[in-house]
Amino acid sequence: MLNSVPAPKQAARPAKVLATKPFKTQLYKYARLAHVYLSTATLLVILFFSVTGFLLNHPDWSSAKEPVTQDLSGTLPDGWFKNGQIDWLRVAEYMRHEHDVHGQVGDYWSDETTGQLNFTGPGYTADVFIDLPTGDYSLYSESQGLLAFINDLHKGHGTGQGWNWTIDATAIFLILISLSGLVLTLLLKKLRNKGLVTMIIGGLLSFVILFLAL
Repeated sequence: MLNSVPAPKQAARPAKVLATKPFKTQLYKYARLAHVYLSTATLLVILFFSVTGFLLNHPDWSSAKEPVTQDLSGTLPDGWFKNGQIDWLRVAEYMRHEHDVHGQVGDYWSDETTGQLNFTGPGYTADVFIDLPTGDYSLYSESQGLLAFINDLHKGHGTGQGWNWTIDATAIFLILISLSGLVLTLLLKKLRNKGLVTMIIGGLLSFVILFLAL
């Protein structure tokens, strides 16, 4: 009868040691993630501001089309004048409902005989003139077309608070995309020198062009 030979004991596996990754590796990882995802998330918005910025540099393109104007008149309904003052909210809402006036309410003022109310929107303006003794008004509006509309969106002219926040957020994202791209360039040894030289040359050319344009 053969003697049974005990199986050799397996050596105990050493406990895993959690080695922390070098700082540069972690920095590269998060810079790459930030650069990729921020660029992707804001791609369409950045493309929009790039195109409209190009159009802003050619204002004659948007001014080539004649604006659509309206010149209307009428009489304000009862209740527009209360306690010796113009009820501007009532007048503004009446103009929106009756004449499809849109945009943000801008300046408004009045004296003893005349009142004026202004509306401003992207590519659009409207002015209301009120004769206080009679309540008669005249309305002049001007719509400048699609190119003027998107150009004003680029500038945040006549837009609401929501779009102004979008412009601010886009600017912040562009800063983060630029900084993360710079970090990636500095961390990649093969591209570091070429990237820095390219950045310096681009910066110098920009300053030279700016100096010549002054």
